[in-house]
Amino acid sequence: MTVPYNPDSLYAVKCWEVEMRKAGSRTLIARIYQPQGTGPFPVLLDLHGGAWSRKDRYANEPMARAVAAAGMLVVSPDLRISSEAPYPAAVQDAHYAIRWLKHKAKELKGDPTHFGVLGSSSGGHIAQLLAMKPNDPKYAAIPFPEAPQLDATFSYVATRSPISDPIARRAQAERKGNKQMLKNSDTFFSAPGSIEEGNPQAILDRKEKVQLLPMLIMQGGLDDNVIPPIQEKFAATYRAAGGECQLEIFADSEHEWTAVPSPEADLSHRTVMAFIAKQLRALQKKAA
Repeated sequence: MTVPYNPDSLYAVKCWEVEMRKAGSRTLIARIYQPQGTGPFPVLLDLHGGAWSRKDRYANEPMARAVAAAGMLVVSPDLRISSEAPYPAAVQDAHYAIRWLKHKAKELKGDPTHFGVLGSSSGGHIAQLLAMKPNDPKYAAIPFPEAPQLDATFSYVATRSPISDPIARRAQAERKGNKQMLKNSDTFFSAPGSIEEGNPQAILDRKEKVQLLPMLIMQGGLDDNVIPPIQEKFAATYRAAGGECQLEIFADSEHEWTAVPSPEADLSHRTVMAFIAKQLRALQKKAA
């Protein structure tokens, strides 16, 4: 039976890294955060940010470690960045990582039936896409021969500063004169029409058929990168479509506050853990 997730628990956490798959000239690595107990523990996949153009599996270390210490098997995979391959490559990597982790979960003392996804910034964008469209053939394009029957469905999604509307985020970069952010966006969404296709807000606006998982959005009130009105509009649209969306504005925080030691970062960790605990309680109650 899956160990109940309790944010007040405190496990020692063992960390190590394993190869996930070859991707062009490099190997994508997954970083494992395993609570030291008998398990099985619920499972969380952590998707890194970096404007699709930088960062790796280490980007969300403080959050990943905090969540794991409360009794969660957390895995943070590398994703290809836009200089290696544009959209939808990173989304495909994350889709593959979900199936890979489901396959590996039991040997890592995890329960793949209690599976959630956490994403930060561009990783939050990817998490939203996969939450809404886990069976999209374009996102599922990388085969997993070891267990071809596995899909990329999961139970809930938690995000920090997700790029819920890449078009609105690009417009904000243009208003700010942020040439690097414009380049990041245009490099990732280089194919015509891709920024519309891979746009969570636009997907909802088009009323496409989607799954509406319980979702947490944490947003910095001082963020001038992904600004609060983007999240407010997305949350309202998600709820209007029938989904549950918990939007938490951290008034005095900027874009990447969760990884910088501070009371606000600690609060963000506790917010994620409380959201996860709520979702897992509901999942276990449903299964009973």
